[in-house]
Amino acid sequence: MIGTSVVAAVILLLAVVFVVQTLKVVPQQHAWVVERLGKYHRTLSPGLSFVVPFIDRVAYKHLLKEIPMDVPSQVCITKDNTQLTVDGVLYFQVTDPTRASYGSSNFIVAITQLSQTTLRSVIGRLELDRTFEERDFINSSVVSALDEAAMSWGVKVLRYEIKDLTPPAEILRAMQAQITAEREKRALIAASEGRKQEQINIATGEREAAIQRSEGDKQAAINEAEGQAAAIKTVATATAEAIARVAMASQRPGGMDAVSLRVAEQYVQAFGQIAKQGNTLIVPANMSDLSSMIAGALSVVRGAQPPRA
Repeated sequence: MIGTSVVAAVILLLAVVFVVQTLKVVPQQHAWVVERLGKYHRTLSPGLSFVVPFIDRVAYKHLLKEIPMDVPSQVCITKDNTQLTVDGVLYFQVTDPTRASYGSSNFIVAITQLSQTTLRSVIGRLELDRTFEERDFINSSVVSALDEAAMSWGVKVLRYEIKDLTPPAEILRAMQAQITAEREKRALIAASEGRKQEQINIATGEREAAIQRSEGDKQAAINEAEGQAAAIKTVATATAEAIARVAMASQRPGGMDAVSLRVAEQYVQAFGQIAKQGNTLIVPANMSDLSSMIAGALSVVRGAQPPRA
């Protein structure tokens, strides 16, 4: 009985081992490389697969997802002999599990080493200032060189990104001083441009104000001249009309007597105004004969009258 139980247990154990060795469940986005008697046989795709126990074995298991990998930092020398500490991250994907298994003994180490050497070569062709400006160029150059070499390893290099560029401390201080000087220079230029624009605006404003003032003065002078001309014309017209009316009135019966009376009144009023305005009074020599003076004035009036028809 005991011997029978042992044999049954051994058979059960062998059956379990046989099943485990025969059935293989490959997860999604994975690929398993199977060797038969030490030679590549086939690649298992995701799902349930069967292999021959003790003859076939799973030699390599590959992840087909995109894999990010840190590239260790290293010191690179730029074209102008400046040291830079550079580190980055590399993204790659296994596209051919067979080549990834047999193309290189360790494709991850190969990719890491190749990315470092390529990075040193690319940075060595650039000056320090350009390394900070040409990150896209550096990344694309590294990806192009790696992708060409990694094809034989069954790997597709998708992209490379520089995480940090760190120059020496003295270079950082010099760069900071240069940036500060550039900012101060731009500030001075902006201030001078502002002052220049201010002076231009002031001069333009003064010019426009002077033009407006001159235009105003010109228009005022024109208006004043036109007003004076109109006033003179009005006074002359009124005077002419008054003289014409006096002449017409003097031709009527009793007109000369009225004119004589008016002339005498104005003559007396004129001498009265002279006496009021000053302390010194100048009188004509024939002041005693007022009638003769009025007669002389009337003779002037008569001489100005037009002859009767």
